[in-house]
Amino acid sequence: MRRSFIKPKLSAISLAILLGGCTVGPDFHAPKADVPAQWHDAQTTNVTAATAASAPTVASVPTLDTDPDPHWWRNFNDPTLDALVERATRGNLDLQEAVLRIVEARTQVQSAAAEGLPNVRATGSYQREQLGVKGFLESDGVYDKVNQLGAPNSPANAIAPGAGATLQNGANNVLNQLTSPVNLWQVGFDASWELDLFGRVRRSVESANAQTQEAIESRNDALVSLEAEVAQTYMQLRGAQALRDITTSLVDQQREIVTLTQSQSKVGLASEADVKSATAQLAQTQAQLPQYEQQIAQALNGLAYLVGEAPGALEAELAAPSAVPPVPPSVPVGLPSTLARRRPDIRRAEASLHAATANVGVAVAQFYPDVSLTGQAGTRATNASDLSRWSHLFYSFGPSISLPIFQGGALVSNLRLSKAQQAEAALDYRKTVLMALRDVDNALAVYRTDQARRDSLGESVAAQQDSFFLARDSYRKGITSFITVLDAERQLAQARQQYAQGTMQVSTDLVSLYKALGGGWQDASASEGG
Repeated sequence: MRRSFIKPKLSAISLAILLGGCTVGPDFHAPKADVPAQWHDAQTTNVTAATAASAPTVASVPTLDTDPDPHWWRNFNDPTLDALVERATRGNLDLQEAVLRIVEARTQVQSAAAEGLPNVRATGSYQREQLGVKGFLESDGVYDKVNQLGAPNSPANAIAPGAGATLQNGANNVLNQLTSPVNLWQVGFDASWELDLFGRVRRSVESANAQTQEAIESRNDALVSLEAEVAQTYMQLRGAQALRDITTSLVDQQREIVTLTQSQSKVGLASEADVKSATAQLAQTQAQLPQYEQQIAQALNGLAYLVGEAPGALEAELAAPSAVPPVPPSVPVGLPSTLARRRPDIRRAEASLHAATANVGVAVAQFYPDVSLTGQAGTRATNASDLSRWSHLFYSFGPSISLPIFQGGALVSNLRLSKAQQAEAALDYRKTVLMALRDVDNALAVYRTDQARRDSLGESVAAQQDSFFLARDSYRKGITSFITVLDAERQLAQARQQYAQGTMQVSTDLVSLYKALGGGWQDASASEGG
């Protein structure tokens, strides 16, 4: 008899285990990024590399054979920039918010996984109950019959005098106990366990894990953007300081011109109009200094914000001018086939597609039955001291099943919505890959052309410097007019300023290229377990 009971029980458990491996819905497969074999700008870049050796200023050449350095900012060989990037990764508030969102996502994973584990609760209760039995007894005439037991002519008194009264008292005591309020004490445990036969919980956990990865990649993307913004702001600071120094030097030179013109005017070699023109040129150059001071102040405040400090916190250590960090002689950019593994936004789009695919499985599983095992055990007594007695034990256990029959189309609509969201996530992934390819090719083109522009501006500065010296010497000897000197001076000032701006722009362009390539997050992601 016992064997016949155990056999179907084991069969049911075996069936549950077999079904437990069933997970409905589509399985996620990482999408393959559709990318070209090489960058579109690579051919032009190779031409630049071939001619760079003959150029007056050797350009920094992108190379395709190796992947970019994850610590790309170190290639500028500027310890101050390295320190600022490190401080920003520790103190930036936007980055700290992104880290907290990772913590929130991981908490959601634990919450989703808990749905597939047994749920056990301890319970305890006390109730004082009045069941209203007395009314039922009165309605049935029980009390009238008890009163008749004590009557003189009752059968009990006929047998023995006083026996009727004794029976009446005993019956009243029993009735009083039945109709008195009852104290009911109860302690025990409740347990339930959803077997997840069709993988609803597992798909929910899969989706939550993908959303955690999405949060990690969002943090990585924020980190890459932060590093690039720190570097670009630092380049702008050093560029503004260089322009201020150049303009200050031009002011000193123009003061010499004004002094020279005044001397020439006293001996009749220059007119008063020449003096006024030189003075006006000096004032115009001095008027450029406030805008550079403004740019320096804004860059200092921008860097302070990026590292999580108040305005003015970095002024003491960055106020001294320094050269714009030069670009390295070569820049590894790798191949387009490796871009999807480096760009955090592409990795985030892939994680989003993974989560959407898992959600389709959750929606499909809602069409299948939910099977749970439930149980309850404890003790129940009218006195608290009796709760520890085994004779007061009660229990119940068994499986339960819930099968959706009619939901008003809610389940079908939810499945359609999940599939539409999956299709949208797939399109977003493709769009993100195309945007990344566009960003890199644009950055390569801008970096290449701005280097060519900077080199040409360098040649222009050298030529304008010689022209200015010749014009000034000729003016001193009375060979040429003062207008020629002013024009040469103006062109030299413009050339030097344009060359300084071009140098800053090339370094800023390289930062944009590094950002487009997507490096700089690997160490942080490894420390987070992402």
